[in-house]
Amino acid sequence: MAPSLVEKVALRTAPVTKLKTDAGFNKENVIGYGEVYKHENEVKGTEKQPPASFPHYLPVWDNETERYPPLTPFEHYDHGKDADPSFPDLLPQGKVQVDNLTPTIGSEVRGVQLSQLTKEGKDQLALYVAQRKVVAFRDQDFAHLPIEKALEFGGYFGRHHIHQTSGAPKGFPEIHLVHRGADDRSGAEFLATRTNTVTWHSDVTFEKQPPGTTFLYLLDGPTTGGDTLFADMAQAYRRLSPEFRKRLHGLKAVHSGIEQINNSLNRGGIARREGITSEHPIVRTHPVTGEKALFVNPQFTRYIVGYKKEESDWLLKFLYDHIALSQDLQTRVRWLPGTVVVWDNRVVAHSALFDWEDGQRRHLARITPQAEPPFETPFEGSQ
Repeated sequence: MAPSLVEKVALRTAPVTKLKTDAGFNKENVIGYGEVYKHENEVKGTEKQPPASFPHYLPVWDNETERYPPLTPFEHYDHGKDADPSFPDLLPQGKVQVDNLTPTIGSEVRGVQLSQLTKEGKDQLALYVAQRKVVAFRDQDFAHLPIEKALEFGGYFGRHHIHQTSGAPKGFPEIHLVHRGADDRSGAEFLATRTNTVTWHSDVTFEKQPPGTTFLYLLDGPTTGGDTLFADMAQAYRRLSPEFRKRLHGLKAVHSGIEQINNSLNRGGIARREGITSEHPIVRTHPVTGEKALFVNPQFTRYIVGYKKEESDWLLKFLYDHIALSQDLQTRVRWLPGTVVVWDNRVVAHSALFDWEDGQRRHLARITPQAEPPFETPFEGSQ
């Protein structure tokens, strides 16, 4: 299993009066922090809602007096390079059912158990997800595994990322929890200033080595609602004209995680590390498929390097609108019991939906292996 960094160092908290909260508005800023978390409701249930199905996955917000050190560079190897492209171990003929949700992005798979995959099967999983962008595996036992086993599985795909602000199961900071508890209606705060709950992003793109093959599995969910939208960022790149694509090549954008930390601290939350910014190419290349994909998102991308503010704002808005409005390069996953969704964070953007209002719990766990630093290969004509 790839290692993760958990050595602790002394906390250096910035004065609240100096914290910025005006950039990178994200539903994480108002949903799921400790200030709205009621542990007793999760363990015992409420008058209308049952107890949490997996109490050992309930979040804790640790490290209130200490921080982890900065993430250090590491050499990442994508096992999709070793995969048999016919997928004999992942998708054995006659044993699995595969339904493609759209021609280019999204598949549902039944009949294979991820936890039982061999090394060859895991290699094929990395390649298959890179090709299909997002895959929903149904009827999985992942949530019932010991957390150590789930992490061992995910660690095959890269070093575990530890989220800088989110709750995690006690003793397992490598697990990022997406949690909205029983009778929690804090989503109304989000909609008090927004007309919808769509917030397109790719996960933690402010890191020097953002995630690649990513795993999210359901623990509890509403009967209906709480789906996740996914967008094919490689297809979004290809839809642009050759001349426009040519002009995007060579551009870099700054991604920031500082605002997320500041918002957490302002709301009484935690910061496991010092906030950072990173420069990444606007067009990145996948190391296995060779596909080029747009790599910007309104949650973490701040500006284009070398552009004046108005120029940067205009170009980023065009790209964000292109991604959001192009429903013909998107798909939608419904969360059913036993679902594990695997996506390639390098070529996909996503958004959760907070569209249910009856107080049902939404509780998911994410395993987030880091990948290589984003890189760009030269523009090649009409590709």
